[in-house]
Amino acid sequence: MGGVSATEWTAVVPVKKLSAAKSRLRGAVADARHEELALAMMSDTVTSIGACDQVSDVIVVTDDHRAAAVVRALGAYVVADPGGGLNAAMRFGADQVAGPGRRRVVLTGDLPALRPAELGAALLAAGPGRAFVADAAGSGTVLLSCGTGTALDPHFGPGSAAAHAASGARPLTGDWPGLRQDVDTPADLSTVLALGAGKHTCALLRDLGLTAECVPAGRPR
Repeated sequence: MGGVSATEWTAVVPVKKLSAAKSRLRGAVADARHEELALAMMSDTVTSIGACDQVSDVIVVTDDHRAAAVVRALGAYVVADPGGGLNAAMRFGADQVAGPGRRRVVLTGDLPALRPAELGAALLAAGPGRAFVADAAGSGTVLLSCGTGTALDPHFGPGSAAAHAASGARPLTGDWPGLRQDVDTPADLSTVLALGAGKHTCALLRDLGLTAECVPAGRPR
């Protein structure tokens, strides 16, 4: 992971075991295809992050072998989850694997409508310290960044936007609907489809007969 300019960003994405992922989303598709949906959304997220001009490397922190194989094929670097929950996985990927000599950004893995340009704009706005992007609801967090020499200090979980602000991270307020729209519920999935999900999520939903098309003109496929 060495030898990359500190002006470039390393992105970190924590991924749960697929069997435990997105429990509130169950029922959006047939239960037998639930893990496929979680995997498709993660694939679209990692694809968009990797296509962002400001990102040089993508680290996925996971113990799920299926997810690991998929993201390696997408060009990501995979490390084992150290245990201890979401924040521990983010700290490990950002502060230990990538290290404080790099600019790091962590994102949730359920952003299938993310556009690379949205992420790039957020990173350009982030600055040298810690910054975060709240989710569409305003209470959660979809992105937390930190500059060189700065610890990530993540506070993901219920009320994370307020927790990140209280910890000194600066809120980023750009108009980035695909970046802000994570998917926790079937209603969120409907919103993502209206925004335009990526090719993996669209392909699965078409296979299930749930949509004919969900990538509007202008979205990279």
